[in-house]
Amino acid sequence: MSEVNDFIQRLDACPLGNAGWSQFENLCTEILIFLFVPPLNPATRQGRTFSGVNRRDAIIPNRNITPNDNANSKNWHHLYLELDARMILFEFKNYDVTEIGHEEVNQTRNYMTAAMGRLSIMICSKNPNESAHRQRNTVFNQDNKVILFMTKEQLKEMLLIKDRNEDPSDLIMDLLERFYIQHE
Repeated sequence: MSEVNDFIQRLDACPLGNAGWSQFENLCTEILIFLFVPPLNPATRQGRTFSGVNRRDAIIPNRNITPNDNANSKNWHHLYLELDARMILFEFKNYDVTEIGHEEVNQTRNYMTAAMGRLSIMICSKNPNESAHRQRNTVFNQDNKVILFMTKEQLKEMLLIKDRNEDPSDLIMDLLERFYIQHE
């Protein structure tokens, strides 16, 4: 069995809700490292602020601040220029019956600092509700911060993209462009 198929099977088998939150976080981080390191740098898990008030699920440094010939770093360089995406923040929401709503968006917003940049990606076990979509529009309007929603299905699609020897960060660019198109 290929590594990609193994990841997909493990994602499908991961329990929803409290029973699988830790497993979901660990697996998603493992997948992100497989997909993006390199050109990104290794992830920091459960990164806390100095005071310990904020704990971010995963942060992946983006050091692609200058253009280079690596085709898999072009999108990251673009995101660095466009959104100051020095550190890519990932939040994992493995919800079962609870809705992914505006509170989860606000939590992610609060985790995003100027030093990290203005890009965050929430990887969700299900689609966020309408209030989450409205709130992320508000966050963009007020703070110029972009919070992208990515489902488990889209995470699997990135694995398949990598398996085809293509750049999985193209899907992130697609999500960003869709956000810009729908934003109001």
